[in-house]
Amino acid sequence: MQTTQQAGEPGAADRRRRELLEAADRVVLRDGPKASMNAIAAEAGITKPILYRHFGDKAGLYQALAVRHTDALLDSLRAALDAPAERRRRVEATLDTYLAAIEARPQVYRFLMHPAEDSQSPERGFDVGLHSAPLLRRLGEELAQVVGERVDLGPGGERLARIWGHGIVGMMHAAGDWWLGERPCDRAELVAGLTDLLWGRLATAGNRADGPGF
Repeated sequence: MQTTQQAGEPGAADRRRRELLEAADRVVLRDGPKASMNAIAAEAGITKPILYRHFGDKAGLYQALAVRHTDALLDSLRAALDAPAERRRRVEATLDTYLAAIEARPQVYRFLMHPAEDSQSPERGFDVGLHSAPLLRRLGEELAQVVGERVDLGPGGERLARIWGHGIVGMMHAAGDWWLGERPCDRAELVAGLTDLLWGRLATAGNRADGPGF
């Protein structure tokens, strides 16, 4: 006869961790960079020591949220890159996917990319920049892999794909951060402008004969 899974077993622990991350998401959506461990614990209906038991500290919670949101963003970016459309349209769709994601959840974006503005916060020592850099590096490596699989860059292509991957992510991040803060134009205009910037050698490079094409 099967026994009921105990609270300490991996399945129950994974579910509990997911529930806590969902509570953290709700607080981040409300408070942005000022989201605190106290507020997240209260939202989850637990004490802060229990929250620490699951994530260690705010850096651990930040990392778990970053992985959660980065995984979802990467899935969306891959879908845009693999859509059945001509190359420029897929580039536009990929840029738009990223910008639409940060526009839809600006508080989450600010939590992941910017330190809390409240200098009196007891967690003011948490350096978001220290932790956001690996997130951007991961996005750069993932995009480099996609470019390398789909575009024939000739000798040294793997290295060039990494240059492009990290460069494109840096461009998207910097332009998106500026745009989200100032809103100088609509999203479509920004996407068109960034696509024009990229539309140089990428437009003329051949597809790999042994890959899915781009």
